Amino acid sequence: MKTFKSTFLPFLAVLLFSIPLLMLQSCDPEDCDDDENDNGCDTCIQVLKPNIYIYPKQEVLLNVQIDFPRGGNVIASIPDYGNGWTVTVTPDGKIDGQYDYLFYESEQPNVFQTEKGWCIKTEDLDEFFRQNMAGFGFQGREINDFTEYWIPRLQNSEYYLMYPQTSQIIDEVIVLTFSETPDNIQRLFYLIQEADSAIEMEAPEISSFNREDFFVAEWGVILK
Repeated sequence: MKTFKSTFLPFLAVLLFSIPLLMLQSCDPEDCDDDENDNGCDTCIQVLKPNIYIYPKQEVLLNVQIDFPRGGNVIASIPDYGNGWTVTVTPDGKIDGQYDYLFYESEQPNVFQTEKGWCIKTEDLDEFFRQNMAGFGFQGREINDFTEYWIPRLQNSEYYLMYPQTSQIIDEVIVLTFSETPDNIQRLFYLIQEADSAIEMEAPEISSFNREDFFVAEWGVILK
């Protein structure tokens, strides 16, 4: 019995200490979707192809971290995320002399709004995104990269519902941290859902941002 206590009690202490940590690292089922995933978060929703465009005032060595305060993780990245990106960025947005943006995909709890948005006919998607993203303050290659990638992938339905998610919502589940804090940042995800017919929707407000000093622009998509 003495030997049993000496081996069991330390094991019990470690087990009791580990349970809260495991709970903190997991998605809360009440906050997450029921979509299946194969990447360690059974109840989370995926954000696809977020691109982070970085424009410092002068060449800078940056460390960029992605944190998930309510659980989640990075499931794809270019360049490799590892424990964070450490990259050199020039004022024109070039990263390590070869990338135009930091790319990642992630899974995290579903806190994204589906109350306000737009219903867009498929043939009008290109015009919609160009005008809508410009309204949010995106420009040039940021918009071109989006439309070139996503328009060909949104051709399976006659209409699409577009629910914009801005920084206030995104920051609840995906936090970007820079070793040198940007002066201005704009984050925009579209939650996109197929629709068989036109639907009247309450349009959200569009708020742009200041593209001056050290600024960052990020876009991504959530498909439902």
